[in-house]
Amino acid sequence: MTLEAFLLVVCAAALHATWNLVSKKAAGAAGDFVFTYRLISMVLYAPWVAYILWFDGMQWNATVVLFVVLASVLHLAYSLCLQRGYQVADLSVVYPIARGTGPLLSSLGAFILLGEHSSGSGLLGIACVVAGIMLIASGGQLRRFLTPAAMQGIRWGLFIGFFIALYTLVDAYSVKVLLVAPVVLDWLSALGSVILMTPRAIVRRKTMMVQMQGKWRYAFIVGLLSPLAYILVLYAYQMGGNVSLIAPLREMSMMMGTIAGFFILKEKASPARIMGCVIIIAGVILLAA
Repeated sequence: MTLEAFLLVVCAAALHATWNLVSKKAAGAAGDFVFTYRLISMVLYAPWVAYILWFDGMQWNATVVLFVVLASVLHLAYSLCLQRGYQVADLSVVYPIARGTGPLLSSLGAFILLGEHSSGSGLLGIACVVAGIMLIASGGQLRRFLTPAAMQGIRWGLFIGFFIALYTLVDAYSVKVLLVAPVVLDWLSALGSVILMTPRAIVRRKTMMVQMQGKWRYAFIVGLLSPLAYILVLYAYQMGGNVSLIAPLREMSMMMGTIAGFFILKEKASPARIMGCVIIIAGVILLAA
Protein backbone atom coordinates (compact mmCIF):
# COMPACT_ATOMS: atom_id res chain seq x y z
CA MET A 1 0.00 0.00 0.00
CA THR A 2 1.33 3.46 -0.88
CA LEU A 3 1.82 6.15 1.74
CA GLU A 4 -0.84 8.28 0.06
CA ALA A 5 -3.43 5.49 0.29
CA PHE A 6 -2.50 4.84 3.92
CA LEU A 7 -2.97 8.52 4.84
CA LEU A 8 -6.33 8.60 3.09
CA VAL A 9 -7.52 5.68 5.21
CA VAL A 10 -6.24 7.37 8.40
CA CYS A 11 -8.20 10.54 7.57
CA ALA A 12 -11.25 8.44 6.70
CA ALA A 13 -11.04 6.65 10.06
CA ALA A 14 -11.03 9.97 11.92
CA LEU A 15 -14.09 11.17 10.00
CA HIS A 16 -15.82 7.82 10.52
CA ALA A 17 -15.33 7.99 14.29
CA THR A 18 -16.80 11.49 14.30
CA TRP A 19 -19.93 10.80 12.28
CA ASN A 20 -20.69 7.55 14.12
CA LEU A 21 -20.63 9.42 17.42
CA VAL A 22 -23.08 11.97 16.01
CA SER A 23 -25.28 9.26 14.48
CA LYS A 24 -25.71 7.55 17.85
CA LYS A 25 -27.33 10.72 19.19
CA ALA A 26 -30.10 10.27 16.60
CA ALA A 27 -30.56 6.50 16.90
CA GLY A 28 -34.17 6.93 17.99
CA ALA A 29 -35.14 8.33 14.58
CA ALA A 30 -33.86 5.17 12.80
CA GLY A 31 -35.00 5.08 9.16
CA ASP A 32 -36.20 8.70 9.19
CA PHE A 33 -32.70 9.84 10.13
CA VAL A 34 -31.12 7.66 7.43
CA PHE A 35 -33.41 9.13 4.75
CA THR A 36 -32.70 12.67 5.93
CA TYR A 37 -28.92 12.48 6.05
CA ARG A 38 -28.72 10.63 2.73
CA LEU A 39 -30.87 13.32 1.12
CA ILE A 40 -28.69 16.05 2.63
CA SER A 41 -25.53 14.31 1.38
CA MET A 42 -26.96 14.26 -2.15
CA VAL A 43 -27.45 18.02 -2.08
CA LEU A 44 -24.06 18.75 -0.53
CA TYR A 45 -22.05 16.60 -2.96
CA ALA A 46 -24.03 17.32 -6.13
CA PRO A 47 -21.66 20.12 -7.31
CA TRP A 48 -18.61 17.82 -7.01
CA VAL A 49 -20.40 15.05 -8.92
CA ALA A 50 -21.56 17.47 -11.62
CA TYR A 51 -18.01 18.75 -12.04
CA ILE A 52 -16.61 15.23 -12.55
CA LEU A 53 -19.36 14.15 -14.94
CA TRP A 54 -19.05 17.36 -16.97
CA PHE A 55 -15.26 17.46 -17.31
CA ASP A 56 -14.24 13.80 -17.01
CA GLY A 57 -17.38 11.99 -18.12
CA MET A 58 -18.26 8.40 -17.23
CA GLN A 59 -18.49 5.17 -19.18
CA TRP A 60 -21.96 3.65 -18.74
CA ASN A 61 -22.77 0.01 -19.42
CA ALA A 62 -24.99 -2.70 -17.98
CA THR A 63 -22.35 -3.87 -15.52
CA VAL A 64 -21.79 -0.37 -14.13
CA VAL A 65 -25.54 0.15 -13.70
CA LEU A 66 -25.89 -3.22 -12.00
CA PHE A 67 -23.13 -2.49 -9.49
CA VAL A 68 -24.43 1.01 -8.77
CA VAL A 69 -27.91 -0.36 -8.04
CA LEU A 70 -26.44 -3.15 -5.94
CA ALA A 71 -24.35 -0.64 -3.98
CA SER A 72 -27.45 1.47 -3.32
CA VAL A 73 -29.39 -1.48 -1.94
CA LEU A 74 -26.51 -2.72 0.22
CA HIS A 75 -25.70 0.70 1.69
CA LEU A 76 -29.37 1.28 2.47
CA ALA A 77 -29.65 -2.12 4.14
CA TYR A 78 -26.52 -1.40 6.17
CA SER A 79 -27.73 2.03 7.29
CA LEU A 80 -31.17 0.74 8.31
CA CYS A 81 -29.73 -2.24 10.16
CA LEU A 82 -27.22 -0.01 11.94
CA GLN A 83 -29.88 2.39 13.20
CA ARG A 84 -32.25 -0.46 14.09
CA GLY A 85 -29.49 -2.36 15.88
CA TYR A 86 -28.66 0.69 17.98
CA GLN A 87 -32.35 1.06 18.73
CA VAL A 88 -33.27 -2.46 19.90
CA ALA A 89 -30.02 -3.96 21.18
CA ASP A 90 -27.14 -3.05 23.47
CA LEU A 91 -24.72 -0.77 21.64
CA SER A 92 -21.77 -2.25 23.55
CA VAL A 93 -22.56 -5.60 21.89
CA VAL A 94 -23.77 -4.55 18.44
CA TYR A 95 -20.91 -2.19 17.60
CA PRO A 96 -17.89 -4.41 18.33
CA ILE A 97 -19.47 -7.44 16.67
CA ALA A 98 -20.30 -5.42 13.54
CA ARG A 99 -16.94 -3.66 13.32
CA GLY A 100 -15.07 -6.88 14.07
CA THR A 101 -16.82 -9.18 11.62
CA GLY A 102 -16.99 -6.56 8.84
CA PRO A 103 -13.24 -6.45 8.09
CA LEU A 104 -12.86 -10.18 8.64
CA LEU A 105 -15.55 -11.01 6.10
CA SER A 106 -14.31 -8.28 3.73
CA SER A 107 -10.78 -9.70 3.81
CA LEU A 108 -12.04 -13.24 3.29
CA GLY A 109 -14.17 -12.09 0.35
CA ALA A 110 -11.19 -10.21 -1.13
CA PHE A 111 -9.08 -13.38 -0.97
CA ILE A 112 -11.79 -15.52 -2.60
CA LEU A 113 -13.55 -13.15 -5.02
CA LEU A 114 -10.95 -10.51 -5.89
CA GLY A 115 -7.93 -12.83 -5.89
CA GLU A 116 -5.98 -10.79 -3.35
CA HIS A 117 -3.10 -12.30 -1.42
CA SER A 118 -1.82 -11.45 2.04
CA SER A 119 1.44 -12.09 3.84
CA GLY A 120 1.68 -13.66 7.26
CA SER A 121 2.17 -10.21 8.79
CA GLY A 122 -0.98 -8.99 7.02
CA LEU A 123 -3.07 -11.83 8.42
CA LEU A 124 -1.64 -11.21 11.89
CA GLY A 125 -2.44 -7.50 11.49
CA ILE A 126 -6.08 -8.28 10.68
CA ALA A 127 -6.31 -10.51 13.77
CA CYS A 128 -4.78 -7.77 15.95
CA VAL A 129 -7.21 -5.11 14.73
CA VAL A 130 -10.23 -7.34 15.39
CA ALA A 131 -8.93 -8.35 18.85
CA GLY A 132 -8.26 -4.70 19.72
CA ILE A 133 -11.78 -3.72 18.69
CA MET A 134 -13.29 -6.38 20.92
CA LEU A 135 -11.17 -5.28 23.90
CA ILE A 136 -11.98 -1.58 23.50
CA ALA A 137 -15.71 -2.05 22.97
CA SER A 138 -16.18 -4.60 25.74
CA GLY A 139 -13.81 -3.02 28.24
CA GLY A 140 -12.34 -6.47 28.68
CA GLN A 141 -15.66 -7.90 29.88
CA LEU A 142 -15.97 -10.45 27.11
CA ARG A 143 -18.36 -12.56 29.17
CA ARG A 144 -21.15 -10.09 28.35
CA PHE A 145 -21.24 -11.60 24.86
CA LEU A 146 -22.14 -15.00 26.35
CA THR A 147 -25.27 -13.90 28.21
CA PRO A 148 -28.77 -14.62 26.80
CA ALA A 149 -29.49 -10.88 26.77
CA ALA A 150 -26.53 -10.31 24.44
CA MET A 151 -27.77 -12.68 21.74
CA GLN A 152 -29.98 -10.08 20.06
CA GLY A 153 -27.05 -7.67 19.88
CA ILE A 154 -24.81 -10.40 18.48
CA ARG A 155 -27.35 -11.23 15.77
CA TRP A 156 -27.68 -7.58 14.75
CA GLY A 157 -23.90 -7.12 14.88
CA LEU A 158 -23.31 -10.10 12.61
CA PHE A 159 -26.02 -8.89 10.22
CA ILE A 160 -24.47 -5.42 10.04
CA GLY A 161 -20.97 -6.89 9.60
CA PHE A 162 -22.28 -9.01 6.72
CA PHE A 163 -23.58 -5.93 4.91
CA ILE A 164 -20.32 -4.06 5.60
CA ALA A 165 -18.42 -6.85 3.87
CA LEU A 166 -20.83 -6.99 0.92
CA TYR A 167 -20.83 -3.28 0.15
CA THR A 168 -17.06 -3.12 0.66
CA LEU A 169 -16.46 -5.78 -2.01
CA VAL A 170 -19.03 -4.36 -4.44
CA ASP A 171 -17.70 -0.81 -4.13
CA ALA A 172 -14.06 -1.87 -4.35
CA TYR A 173 -14.80 -3.73 -7.58
CA SER A 174 -16.67 -0.69 -8.92
CA VAL A 175 -13.79 1.75 -8.42
CA LYS A 176 -10.87 -0.62 -9.07
CA VAL A 177 -12.17 -2.61 -12.04
CA LEU A 178 -15.10 -0.62 -13.49
CA LEU A 179 -13.24 2.67 -12.82
CA VAL A 180 -16.26 4.51 -11.45
CA ALA A 181 -15.22 7.77 -9.76
CA PRO A 182 -15.52 7.31 -5.98
CA VAL A 183 -17.59 10.44 -5.35
CA VAL A 184 -19.91 9.54 -8.24
CA LEU A 185 -20.37 6.00 -6.92
CA ASP A 186 -21.19 7.23 -3.41
CA TRP A 187 -23.56 9.90 -4.73
CA LEU A 188 -25.41 7.47 -6.99
CA SER A 189 -25.64 5.06 -4.06
CA ALA A 190 -27.20 7.83 -1.97
CA LEU A 191 -29.57 8.64 -4.84
CA GLY A 192 -30.69 5.02 -5.04
CA SER A 193 -31.25 4.87 -1.28
CA VAL A 194 -33.30 8.06 -1.34
CA ILE A 195 -35.43 6.82 -4.24
CA LEU A 196 -36.11 3.54 -2.45
CA MET A 197 -37.05 5.32 0.78
CA THR A 198 -39.07 8.21 -0.68
CA PRO A 199 -42.45 6.38 -0.78
CA ARG A 200 -42.07 5.55 2.92
CA ALA A 201 -41.06 9.14 3.70
CA ILE A 202 -44.09 10.53 1.88
CA VAL A 203 -46.51 8.23 3.67
CA ARG A 204 -45.12 9.03 7.11
CA ARG A 205 -43.97 12.59 6.51
CA LYS A 206 -45.74 13.97 9.60
CA THR A 207 -44.27 11.26 11.83
CA MET A 208 -40.86 11.83 10.27
CA MET A 209 -40.97 15.53 11.12
CA VAL A 210 -41.73 14.64 14.72
CA GLN A 211 -38.97 12.03 14.85
CA MET A 212 -36.43 14.46 13.43
CA GLN A 213 -37.11 17.24 15.93
CA GLY A 214 -33.79 18.28 17.47
CA LYS A 215 -31.88 15.99 15.11
CA TRP A 216 -31.56 18.10 11.97
CA ARG A 217 -28.10 19.37 12.86
CA TYR A 218 -26.97 15.79 13.41
CA ALA A 219 -28.34 14.84 10.00
CA PHE A 220 -26.39 17.68 8.39
CA ILE A 221 -23.12 16.67 10.08
CA VAL A 222 -23.55 12.99 9.17
CA GLY A 223 -24.63 13.93 5.64
CA LEU A 224 -21.39 15.87 5.25
CA LEU A 225 -18.88 13.59 6.99
CA SER A 226 -20.20 10.10 6.24
CA PRO A 227 -19.81 10.32 2.44
CA LEU A 228 -16.44 12.05 2.71
CA ALA A 229 -15.06 9.34 5.01
CA TYR A 230 -16.10 6.63 2.58
CA ILE A 231 -15.04 8.53 -0.55
CA LEU A 232 -11.50 8.73 0.85
CA VAL A 233 -11.52 4.95 1.34
CA LEU A 234 -12.74 4.43 -2.23
CA TYR A 235 -9.92 6.61 -3.54
CA ALA A 236 -7.48 4.47 -1.54
CA TYR A 237 -8.90 1.40 -3.30
CA GLN A 238 -8.59 3.11 -6.68
CA MET A 239 -4.96 3.96 -5.93
CA GLY A 240 -4.23 0.24 -5.71
CA GLY A 241 -4.86 -0.51 -2.05
CA ASN A 242 -6.04 -4.05 -1.27
CA VAL A 243 -9.45 -4.54 0.31
CA SER A 244 -7.97 -7.11 2.69
CA LEU A 245 -5.65 -4.42 4.10
CA ILE A 246 -7.79 -1.29 3.90
CA ALA A 247 -10.95 -2.82 5.42
CA PRO A 248 -9.19 -3.58 8.74
CA LEU A 249 -7.29 -0.27 8.66
CA ARG A 250 -10.61 1.59 8.56
CA GLU A 251 -11.26 0.28 12.05
CA MET A 252 -8.65 2.67 13.41
CA SER A 253 -11.73 4.81 13.99
CA MET A 254 -12.48 2.72 17.07
CA MET A 255 -9.03 3.46 18.50
CA MET A 256 -9.28 7.16 17.63
CA GLY A 257 -12.64 7.46 19.33
CA THR A 258 -11.28 5.77 22.43
CA ILE A 259 -8.19 8.01 22.61
CA ALA A 260 -10.37 11.09 22.14
CA GLY A 261 -12.50 9.89 25.03
CA PHE A 262 -9.41 9.59 27.25
CA PHE A 263 -8.00 13.06 26.55
CA ILE A 264 -11.00 15.18 25.56
CA LEU A 265 -13.94 13.69 27.46
CA LYS A 266 -11.77 12.61 30.41
CA GLU A 267 -13.21 9.09 30.29
CA LYS A 268 -11.66 6.39 32.45
CA ALA A 269 -8.67 4.75 30.77
CA SER A 270 -9.25 1.13 31.75
CA PRO A 271 -6.37 -1.35 31.26
CA ALA A 272 -8.42 -3.34 28.73
CA ARG A 273 -9.09 -0.30 26.54
CA ILE A 274 -5.48 0.83 26.70
CA MET A 275 -4.40 -2.67 25.72
CA GLY A 276 -6.97 -2.64 22.90
CA CYS A 277 -5.46 0.58 21.51
CA VAL A 278 -1.96 -0.88 21.71
CA ILE A 279 -3.05 -4.05 19.90
CA ILE A 280 -4.77 -2.04 17.14
CA ILE A 281 -1.64 0.09 16.70
CA ALA A 282 0.39 -3.11 16.38
CA GLY A 283 -2.11 -4.39 13.82
CA VAL A 284 -1.91 -1.16 11.82
CA ILE A 285 1.90 -1.40 11.75
CA LEU A 286 1.69 -4.98 10.51
CA LEU A 287 -0.88 -4.09 7.84
CA ALA A 288 1.10 -1.09 6.64
CA ALA A 289 4.39 -2.99 6.49
